[in-house]
Amino acid sequence: MKILVTGGTGFIGEKLCRELDDRGHDVTALARSPDEADLPETVELAMGDVTAYDSIEGAFTDQDAVVNLVALSPLFKPKGGATHESVHLGGTENVVRAAEDHGVGRLVQMSALGADPDGPTAYIRAKGKAETVVKDSDLDWTIIRPSVVFGEGGEFVSFTKKLTPPYLAPLPGGGKSRFQPIWVGDMVPILADAVEDESHVSETYEIGGPEVLTLADVAKRARRAAGQSVTVVPVPMALAGVGLTVAGAIPGFPMGADQYRSLKFDNTTNDNDVDAFGRDEASLTTLSSYLGLTE
Repeated sequence: MKILVTGGTGFIGEKLCRELDDRGHDVTALARSPDEADLPETVELAMGDVTAYDSIEGAFTDQDAVVNLVALSPLFKPKGGATHESVHLGGTENVVRAAEDHGVGRLVQMSALGADPDGPTAYIRAKGKAETVVKDSDLDWTIIRPSVVFGEGGEFVSFTKKLTPPYLAPLPGGGKSRFQPIWVGDMVPILADAVEDESHVSETYEIGGPEVLTLADVAKRARRAAGQSVTVVPVPMALAGVGLTVAGAIPGFPMGADQYRSLKFDNTTNDNDVDAFGRDEASLTTLSSYLGLTE
């Protein structure tokens, strides 16, 4: 199968391109700066920006399937004029249009848990609107909604450490926001299976890891792995909201009001759909195991 991976040089994209290449597919990685990729020579590279249709449409020629991974992180404020609306919604509209224009029949869309056009954050709203675009298309689509993905090159652990300095860390609401983090090494084969197996067409899957952890749990594990301890000091959510909104106006500060709002709701599955891909939750890698910690 000829498969185009948009965002093919990113944290998940590079690993997915390798996985699909290992499975014998003809893979093309589409990215704004593809030459920076560390990919096998058998993976073709294409340059393009999903927010600019003319820059990407040629890469869709003769492709059988596309995996749309292009995304902005929900953890940090967007930079360089990009917005969740322009990348997640506008980018998806261009990917769907290019796929339809070039007769690409199959699309796997990376979405997010809680995606909702009327959701509480710009990230969640844009992801929800993008899902609507995908479902209204003429393509054979599959939507994957993961919780946070961690692993080498990922942002989740490093972001948590940035948010929680060692020894004493004030966290909004005491860091009680819950996550269901999944290791990228478990996530990538699921994405590859979603492309290959037609039984997943017209399905939306919620995907999470083997355990539910609060932000405080993640912070303590990350600091313990670094040989440090941390005591979480609860900050009332209302007070944290004011502080982060003000601090968000400071250049270089990673969080703003939208990121604060994301800490007010859980990032966990209703029903973990990993079993639809032949996986058992108990077989998945825990965050502690990845960090080299004993439970």
